[in-house]
Amino acid sequence: KIRPQLQMDGGDIELISVEDDGTVKVRLLGHCAGCMHAQQTLTFGVERALKQFVPEVKQVVNVA
Repeated sequence: KIRPQLQMDGGDIELISVEDDGTVKVRLLGHCAGCMHAQQTLTFGVERALKQFVPEVKQVVNVA
């Protein structure tokens, strides 16, 4: 659900891994990679959406 929104703004997201502790590791790509709002996008966009559908998710972190 969140990926098409990122792509409309010239960005993208790649799933790197899902850890046993509920941490989801992603890589922001395109415009999102260098955007000053990247952390807000992760926390208030990606993380919130994932937690809604997968309650086991504890946090989403960007790995460069």
